[in-house]
Amino acid sequence: MDVEGGGGAPPRRRNSWGWQKGTLLLAYQSFGVVYGDLCISPVYVYKNTFSGKLRLHEEDEEILGVLSLVFWSLTLIPLLKYIILVLGADDNGEGGTFALYSLLCRNSKMGLLNNMHANHGSLSSYNREEPCKESRNSMIIKSFFEKHYSLRVVLLLFVLMGTSMVIGDGVLTPTMSVLAAVSGLRIKFPELHENYTVLLACVILIGLFALQHYGTRRVGFLFAPILISWLTCIGGIGIYNIIKWNPSVIRALSPYYIYNFFRKAGKDGWSSLGGIVLCLTGAEAMFADLGHFSKLSLRLGFTIVVYPCLVLAYMGEAAYLSKHREDLQSSFYKALPDRVFWPVLFIATLATAVGSQAIISATFSIISQCRALGCFPRIKVVHTSSHVHGQIYIPEVNWVLMSLCLAVTIGFQDTEMIGNAYGLAVILVMCATTCLMFLVITTVWNRSVVWAALFTVGFGSVELLYLSACLAKVPHGGWLPLLLSLTTLLVMSTWHYGTAKKQQYEVQNKVCLDHFLGLSSGIGLVRVPGVGFVYSSTTNGVPPMFAHFVTNFPAFHRVLIFVSLQTLAVPKVSPEDRFLVGRIGSPANRLFRCIVRYGYKEGRWDHFNFENQLLMKVVEFLRHQDGGGGGDDRLSAASGENEAMSVIPATSSSGGSNQHVFDAGTTTSSCEIDATGGGRRKVRFDDGEDEVEWGKAEVKELMEEKEAGVSYMIGHTCVFAHESSSAVKKFAVNVVYGFLRRNSRRPAVVLGIPHTSLIEVGMAYRV
Repeated sequence: MDVEGGGGAPPRRRNSWGWQKGTLLLAYQSFGVVYGDLCISPVYVYKNTFSGKLRLHEEDEEILGVLSLVFWSLTLIPLLKYIILVLGADDNGEGGTFALYSLLCRNSKMGLLNNMHANHGSLSSYNREEPCKESRNSMIIKSFFEKHYSLRVVLLLFVLMGTSMVIGDGVLTPTMSVLAAVSGLRIKFPELHENYTVLLACVILIGLFALQHYGTRRVGFLFAPILISWLTCIGGIGIYNIIKWNPSVIRALSPYYIYNFFRKAGKDGWSSLGGIVLCLTGAEAMFADLGHFSKLSLRLGFTIVVYPCLVLAYMGEAAYLSKHREDLQSSFYKALPDRVFWPVLFIATLATAVGSQAIISATFSIISQCRALGCFPRIKVVHTSSHVHGQIYIPEVNWVLMSLCLAVTIGFQDTEMIGNAYGLAVILVMCATTCLMFLVITTVWNRSVVWAALFTVGFGSVELLYLSACLAKVPHGGWLPLLLSLTTLLVMSTWHYGTAKKQQYEVQNKVCLDHFLGLSSGIGLVRVPGVGFVYSSTTNGVPPMFAHFVTNFPAFHRVLIFVSLQTLAVPKVSPEDRFLVGRIGSPANRLFRCIVRYGYKEGRWDHFNFENQLLMKVVEFLRHQDGGGGGDDRLSAASGENEAMSVIPATSSSGGSNQHVFDAGTTTSSCEIDATGGGRRKVRFDDGEDEVEWGKAEVKELMEEKEAGVSYMIGHTCVFAHESSSAVKKFAVNVVYGFLRRNSRRPAVVLGIPHTSLIEVGMAYRV
């Protein structure tokens, strides 16, 4: 896990300038990551809009009507809905469909994710704000969802559907953007076969995905100048075309031309909405990529640069079309002055890579959230920045996306059919966000249901109008995002269901402490030297995996620590709230439990440091308990079994962000733990000889057992449906979940446990 070093507080003026500089730097990087998809859309919007029956309507009223629709769509959806309103619904800096759902889970019981992990102690970092009075409408909505479990299941499936659509966008966006850009070559070389443009598009796609392992920060710095150059080009050329061809296109900013457009074009105008919606592509990515940047940096970049340049580009292209109606199918490149054609084509090709970057980064973010919250198989997540914890890279997802992009590019070879698929995927994600925002406004923000209804009806009516037009194009390529999203939805929902059933089985079959100790004495249990870490998902009692091991092999280590890693429905858990440490049974048993809590956007420590962190927290727990230290003691309501869980706060650092130095007591009772690989932590007790004699003995024994050796135990679990289960459940659990479990990363690999010190206990669960 990346840790930022900290120093003394700088002067206010310098700190203010540093904050402003950081915001401007993030705004600059955002051009290379967030807006590319939105900014490349002028290349293909008019082409796709006039590709159907609307090509029969080539009068100024239709062209100005399309421009008016594009302008007001850009103003209402990306600017008003996302930049001004939806960005305010961030989950402590994180955005996206899943972030909205986790926000609902944390503030109510209408979600299912908060039922998987018990809330062991409150998180201080999320309880600092003054609680606001809950409105009557909020309580009614919450109680309605809490009473009906089926509604909560439907809500989760709805969220997973929206999430899977974003992942589908990750396939369609690079394909559409790159193929549309390189097709400009055929303007100058009409005899060029389309197979060559497809080959060039595939080469660009391979290069784009090969760059992803450098991380968002480096890619952002590399791509930002390209997109800024692109925006400068299309904005400047737009102004040139407006002045040269038709300055009166500015009239199209009036919504009257939308009414006039539908009055004249009729059903053909409605059908063309499937092409106009492409001007909104990338709006959802702005929200999903929020974790990579900040709200202010995105708002600055969009309102000051992106939005004006896009409006000028669309206006300039419409001005050119009003005088050259024969160029409707290639208006963007035809509208370029001959002197700048090749430079703009080159920048456009590079800008398509930037456009693809927005949705690729969003896909990484969303899949990482799903994985952490138990809705996606275990995969490798690489954190690429030590400053912004949301900047990540997922190798497996990256190469799967690349393979699918190449397959779609080679298979379709036509931007019109890909555009039909693309538009449907985009608008479905927006509809999902609008519906979730209704719940956020009423239950999280505690605003009036009237305001929530205005938001939902206002934006939802526009999106449903676009959706109706896109659904009509399902037979003509629109089936592709539905197939991709349904496949992803099957994977995510099945993994979530199998994981929930596995955890439910472990909770129901855990062994109570008294029974376990009685069983141990009856079978002649042997305590061997060393420290044993037992990893499981249970947070109280003895996990069934360990009880199974002891009954077959009646021996375990003299010091035993049950470790449970929990991912909570929060983006980040502060260091002082991360560890919960407790004792199981009497001190003579030498049994401890440690619950380690993470947010869904956090990386894990490397295992060597993590092991020593755990031991250090146990030492601190013994000091707080036996020496009367000032720990933050909070009883866990779910613990029971005489387990008093204490929050062990983060301690102060000295000499660097990774080296922690603890005050030592008498040198005769001091002990050292290599906590960082480069420094040592020294612990001692200075609360009085008589009071802490027993605590000193325990600490000394803990250190001696650590020197004797450390082992790690984890379950190797196979989950099967019960024989009496339905055929659907057997297929979901035995076939789909079993396939995913066998082909995902093993838990020991994810945790970084040394193979030579690993003990895996085979278990078969019938759920």
